[in-house]
Amino acid sequence: MNDMKTIAACARQTWAGSVFCLGLLALGGCALPLPDKPTRPEPYDLGPPLAAAAAPASASPLALQRVEASAAIDGTAIVYRLLYAADGAQQPRPYAQARWVMSPPQLVTQRLREALTATRPVVEPGLGLAGVALGAELQEFAQNFSAPGTSEGVVQLRVTVTAPSAASERLLGQRSFVARKPAPSADAAGGAQALRQATDEVVAQVVAWVNGLPAPR
Repeated sequence: MNDMKTIAACARQTWAGSVFCLGLLALGGCALPLPDKPTRPEPYDLGPPLAAAAAPASASPLALQRVEASAAIDGTAIVYRLLYAADGAQQPRPYAQARWVMSPPQLVTQRLREALTATRPVVEPGLGLAGVALGAELQEFAQNFSAPGTSEGVVQLRVTVTAPSAASERLLGQRSFVARKPAPSADAAGGAQALRQATDEVVAQVVAWVNGLPAPR
């Protein structure tokens, strides 16, 4: 009989101790710090749109195709290269906490459209409304570091202009354009600013060249 009382007493003590421990765990859990919210990458673009202007009434329409690019730069990552490091030129690296709001090909397409619209009507390809078509390939769009604290934004664009027709396309001209602009700081913000300036220089060169081509017959 005494053994039964002893067992019951031990059981009551064990249950009470368990409840006490659970209470301590609950209180301790409330005191634990909450996990930090995930950090969102800073968004960047090429700045405000270029100043709009009315195209001359006599200018011929141009069909602008979307700028193409390799997979390495056809995303939203802001890419940099460490040219001073071994194999750094062949290793594009993305910033972890910075992103473009659109892919570089989309950003350059938008910039080209804004600049060309100021000189002539710009339409979508395939509508049969333009006698001239412009296609482009973005070959480089990166912040290149020549030293740990020295970098520049490099934009290289190859442009092809054709005269489309029902039977075929006639090549009017093809040319590569490149611009390099120093970055004011060795980070994503400095790289984005340098790439904006380099893009605007390349776009200005493209517009001047295209408008200087002879009109198709």
